This record gives sequence, structure tokens and C-alpha cells, in this order.
Amino acid sequence: MSTPDPNQAPTAQTPPEQPQASPQAPEETSSGLGRPSNYRPEYALFAKQLCEQGATDAEVAYILRIGRSTLYEWLARYPDFRDALRLGKQPANVRVERAFYERCVGYEVETEKVFQYLGQPVRATTTEHVPADPSAAFNWLCNRDPENWRNRRELTGAGGGPIDLKTTIEFVDADHEPGAVSE
Repeated sequence: MSTPDPNQAPTAQTPPEQPQASPQAPEETSSGLGRPSNYRPEYALFAKQLCEQGATDAEVAYILRIGRSTLYEWLARYPDFRDALRLGKQPANVRVERAFYERCVGYEVETEKVFQYLGQPVRATTTEHVPADPSAAFNWLCNRDPENWRNRRELTGAGGGPIDLKTTIEFVDADHEPGAVSE
């Protein structure tokens, strides 16, 4: 995302201005120690709008001109901010889930093809089939049904018991060849 212009009115691309901490009237912090928080309630709606557009936590922090650690602190401290981000992310998550599902099972899409007939362009609407992606389907199944689909194998010994490991250590005398009998 681009760097916001401080002269613009707050939109989903530019955050509301952060208040400057006043040394004469410091805000109370939850512990009474440290610098007061710059959090303002209007940040919740602004962050929600950003998340609805697909912004990540890192992008929200960048646009609000705060560090990611501050963003996570605000998420823990301010329930309205936490709820706004969660709700803002839901539409984007649903779109991605749907797209991933379609990639797993395959889908059809209408496209427009342009042909030339007797020297003139002719447009035709066609339906193309996009086949399922086996890797996406495997990933989906591993996450949705891990008991039957997993990306690892468990090795067992005879009768499903533990694997019986035997280790043999051969000591070799540096003055003798391996396998030779010493006197």
C-alpha cells in the first residue's frame, strides 16, 4: 500500500490523525506507567474498512503509522478494535475460501473469444472448464479431514507395535586392521 498523504481527509487509505501526547495533561494508562496510548475509537471503523479491502495486520499497522506490536497490544486491550478487525476480515476470508474451494473441485468460467470471419472480428461467449487442482484438493483434505488425510506417515513395527531398533557398535583398535584379532 502507498504512503498516506497527511493533507487528505481520512478514508480507507489514510488514517485519522494521531493525537500528540500533551506533557501537561498526560493520559492515564492501564498500569499507570509508560507512555499513554495513541489509540482512538475511530481507529476501529477505519481498520475494519481496511480489512474489508483485504489489508493484512502489517498493512493496517503501517497505514495507522504504528508498529505491529502496538497493533497486537491494541487488539488485546480494546475489544471494539479487535471485533472490528475480525468482522472486517470475514468478507475477504469468505472470498478466499470460496476461490480455494473452486480451485479444489474445478469450475467453469464464461469468457469471450474473438475470431475473424470474412475479415471481420466476431465475438463469441464461451464456457471454459478449469480443472481441479490435485495439490489444492490434497491440502484441503489434510486440513478438513486429518484422520484420513495426513501429510505424514507413522511407521510401526510388527502387529502395529513399536519399531524394534537394534544398534551394533564395533570398536576398532587404531593399531590393528578392522576385523583382525589382537594378541
